[in-house]
Amino acid sequence: MKLADRALNISPSPTLSIDAKAKEMKSNGDSVVTFGAGEPDFDTPDHIKEAAIAAIRSGITKYTAVSGTKELKEAICHRFQIDQGLDYQPKQIVVSSGAKHTLYNAMQVLAQAGDEVILPAPYWVSYLEQIKLSGATARIVATREENGFKLTPDELEGAINSRTRLLILNSPSNPTGAVYSREELEKLAGVIARYDFMVLSDEIYAKLIYSGDRHESIASISPELKERTMVINGVSKAYAMTGWRIGYAACSAIVAKAMGDLQSHSTSNPNSIAQAASVAALTGDQTPTELMRVEFHHRRDYMLERLRAIPGVSCIRPNGSFYLFPNVKNYFGKSYQGTLIHNATDLAALLLKEARVAVVPGVAFGNDDYFRLSYACSIENIKEGLDRISSLMEQIR
Repeated sequence: MKLADRALNISPSPTLSIDAKAKEMKSNGDSVVTFGAGEPDFDTPDHIKEAAIAAIRSGITKYTAVSGTKELKEAICHRFQIDQGLDYQPKQIVVSSGAKHTLYNAMQVLAQAGDEVILPAPYWVSYLEQIKLSGATARIVATREENGFKLTPDELEGAINSRTRLLILNSPSNPTGAVYSREELEKLAGVIARYDFMVLSDEIYAKLIYSGDRHESIASISPELKERTMVINGVSKAYAMTGWRIGYAACSAIVAKAMGDLQSHSTSNPNSIAQAASVAALTGDQTPTELMRVEFHHRRDYMLERLRAIPGVSCIRPNGSFYLFPNVKNYFGKSYQGTLIHNATDLAALLLKEARVAVVPGVAFGNDDYFRLSYACSIENIKEGLDRISSLMEQIR
């Protein structure tokens, strides 16, 4: 059987693969601590569940408009106005089956063969695969730890050429937790204004920010830049609704129509019941989100202190999302019981095999000097997992 070239070029998600391996080990009786999955360990708030139950009972179980219900689009516009002062109309909103699906739709309508997409590294794993599936080429720009893994104006300008079609920004970032300040975005905007390309701004972690920072969207810098920016968000992270699969884009009406047309031939509308629940999430009590954010802040501080206490490990302070991205290259060239460590991939494999701890190696994000740990798990698991990591790494010589 011959597969299409695009199918042969797809790499499976390393984060989901590691999570599946850890779950398999657990099912076999192993005690595994998992730092892999990017999923809040909190339950969906009750008022959101009740809205879904009410939707079922009232018969909201049929097809909706392809790009989302009027009620949800209005709720999304209201949320953008409250949280970021951004004005959008419902015709500029496209609701899809999760933010990952929204990103896929965006890449399909914005990029094609012959185009280049500027992708700052470290990057979320699916960006690269979605660029490839669009037929475009990723122009990967390595950001530096000393700059907080944030793209600088000089780095951006150096990557631009006549083929540049799109820039992907992710703030707060997965995997680094980097958060761009308004001043940093304004400097990037100064470069963008001189060229003709669009910005895809993934802001799925916008409500999970710590240490007094605040979320700033590049779309808020100027009306001109807003017109050239697509903002991606969803309910998965902020409202612990990963399984509900609702994401959305805010963009120009022309691009929104193209995305809706594409979606009409793939998934049709997103889940009707989940859309009703998402209205409750966006318009209802935001206290559960704030309580979750506070707990993530506590976990971040604890985990950061523990990681920095391990000899040879360094880690920037992430001010958003729920990940840490420690630098472990001081362990390369050393060995554990005869096993030589060449990179973070080797170290992650060793941690899973010997310490029963699952982390995601940085190769999945474009830099194998690091690995990613999620603190979207209980503080008890975090303590146990870090105890195991520390114990094993002390034995590497």
